[in-house]
Amino acid sequence: MNFDSIWSNFLLEIKDELSSLAYQTWFSETKLYRIDNSKAYIIVPMPIHKKHLIDNYENLISEKLNKITGSNCELIFLLNEEIETEIEETNLVREEVVKDEHINSNLKKQYSFDNFVVGNSNKFAHAAALSVAENPGNMYNPLFLYGESGLGKTHLMHAIGNYITNNSNKRVLYVTSEQFIQDFIKTNRKDDLETNFNYVDFFKNKYRNIDVLIIDDIQFLGGATKTQQEFFHTFNNLYNDSKQIIISSDRSPNDLKVLEDRLRTRFTWGLEVNIFPPDFELRSQIIRKKIIAENLEKDIPDDVIEYIASNTGTNVRQLEGSITRLVAYSSMMGSAEINLDLAVEALKDTVSKGIGEKNDVHRIQKIVSEYFQISVEDIRSKKRSSNISFPRQIAMYLCRIMTSESFPRIGIEFGGKDHSTVMHSVEKIENEIKVNKDLANIIEKLKKDIGLV
Repeated sequence: MNFDSIWSNFLLEIKDELSSLAYQTWFSETKLYRIDNSKAYIIVPMPIHKKHLIDNYENLISEKLNKITGSNCELIFLLNEEIETEIEETNLVREEVVKDEHINSNLKKQYSFDNFVVGNSNKFAHAAALSVAENPGNMYNPLFLYGESGLGKTHLMHAIGNYITNNSNKRVLYVTSEQFIQDFIKTNRKDDLETNFNYVDFFKNKYRNIDVLIIDDIQFLGGATKTQQEFFHTFNNLYNDSKQIIISSDRSPNDLKVLEDRLRTRFTWGLEVNIFPPDFELRSQIIRKKIIAENLEKDIPDDVIEYIASNTGTNVRQLEGSITRLVAYSSMMGSAEINLDLAVEALKDTVSKGIGEKNDVHRIQKIVSEYFQISVEDIRSKKRSSNISFPRQIAMYLCRIMTSESFPRIGIEFGGKDHSTVMHSVEKIENEIKVNKDLANIIEKLKKDIGLV
């Protein structure tokens, strides 16, 4: 960090706010000595400068300096002769901290905002997380992210932490609630002197002598009454010092009945953000991002990507796991070409378990199959007997008029049919409805049973 450059920018900023006389008198001979441990050390020429700057310009200096550095620093004014003393004292403090210090940020560097795939279901969460990262302690404190497992909460939390550490000197700590519990339990241990002072000091230094606390899966504090009490005090300590707190859970604060009311109330003081399961488009983007990130040697066609996005759930980990499984299956089959037939075979166990939320096409297939007393597997198969092919055409027609799916997408859902086959089926049913009143009545009944329109 170039302190001379920072101070030059600061002086340019503040010069516009002051009269020429005030600037020359109080700021022209000042210098930024260093920024360390959330403290900005500023050299001033005379003792009178200390008092005058603190009494009259402290807020203005903090505002401008924090804007430039992206941090929230305490101001310390020093005379030149005080620098050596200050260095000695600082080194002593550092030595004491290092003795107790065996902790790091626990951040995973591979998680960043750059590789987080943004879509309709998570763009608000992404924007909120980036706002906090850019202005920690001042924007949305605490930030509470919640949603089902595997939707990107942990990725966003690490991305916030990595952004802050890369762009400021703030101290960031990421832990799971399980780790917090384990660290708190250690405070009850006895050392060689039969006291627990060392463990208590270590705990407080780890969780309170920081600028940003990121705690994952807060719901697991449920049942740990004493740990909840300690987290309550830790939360208050950090919050009152304007330190950023970021929390994740699988449910909203109001639904965390396993936690004390006073904790749940505090979680609502900032911003609550629900991350929703990704829609089809976002699932496809996630899969493509995974393929690029893994530098896969094999080409994976669009129809295979769409098949995976449609059939292997809404969990990001499931989507990524499907790609890994597919590539592994291809290798075991003698480096077989990856196509739709291979994907269906490789992922049949995953699809058959019904992972994730079923889409509208699946619902239509199920209801049409039940009406004509055939199985969903039959309607998705390549069988051509009339008792199967005709219901299949009806189901394709209903998918086209009752969902926003394209002809190719619908074809994929029906065992990999070509888009021209789907178009032919839709046109056939459209024409027959006009002359066949019984079929028209059947279609109307099915539409009511499906209930999508």
